[in-house]
Amino acid sequence: MRLLSLCPSNTELAAFLGLMPHLAGVDDFSDWPQDVNKLPRLGPDLSIDMDRVEALKPDLVLASLSVPGMERNIEELEKRRIPHVILNPQSLNDIAADLLTVGKLTSTDEKALEAVKQYNGYLDAFREFSKGIPKKTRIYIEWWPNPIFTPGRTNWLTEICDLAGAENIFSDVHLASVQTSWADVRVRNPEHIGLAWVGVQQSRMNPAHVLKRENSGEVDAVQNGRISLLEEELYCRPSPRLLYGLEKLAHLLHPEEAKALEPLRFQLL
Repeated sequence: MRLLSLCPSNTELAAFLGLMPHLAGVDDFSDWPQDVNKLPRLGPDLSIDMDRVEALKPDLVLASLSVPGMERNIEELEKRRIPHVILNPQSLNDIAADLLTVGKLTSTDEKALEAVKQYNGYLDAFREFSKGIPKKTRIYIEWWPNPIFTPGRTNWLTEICDLAGAENIFSDVHLASVQTSWADVRVRNPEHIGLAWVGVQQSRMNPAHVLKRENSGEVDAVQNGRISLLEEELYCRPSPRLLYGLEKLAHLLHPEEAKALEPLRFQLL
């Protein structure tokens, strides 16, 4: 079966299902697992080269709506009648459901069930961990600096925060993504700040961006030097790799309590 993936999270999901041998092409930003570097590239995820997609004669395209603008890819797939499935997970449960969906479409149902069992088992372990944290750390996650975007209540990052023993300060806003202001962040006064700018490598982010903002010194996180750079690929892509981000965040926020956690040993199937 010839598969194509149009975004990194779909490529990673396929890898967890053991479908790497069937991938015949991926978007330009897919960078995990390492074997993906040998595959033909289809262009950036927001402007996929559909002529190249069509030329590869896929049996199934793993498409996505996880980023605004991807609608154009879907429209072109439908126009050309290229077989595809659209994944648009907003929560950790949605990711598990997508594993099952892709497993069914690729006749890897048993592997998908095994992957979901493993995935849910890790989540259960972190739920127990979170219950043991009496005082949750109030955290602000920044997705984009100007204008400021941050995850709201209906988002996997809010779930990740909760499972890591933290509370997203914007969890009261019932949106997946919230456009806000630094003044609003300052009033909410987070104890910890995590920068995870979408599409930006960790090496290009700098806490100085926060320190330059108006009255930043009033914020608890700034006063206590608790500004962390979070890897975009472990926090901003809705794939099972979010669990690695969850593990790192738990150890970052609650290092003593997190010593009791078993290290993740997620196996590709």
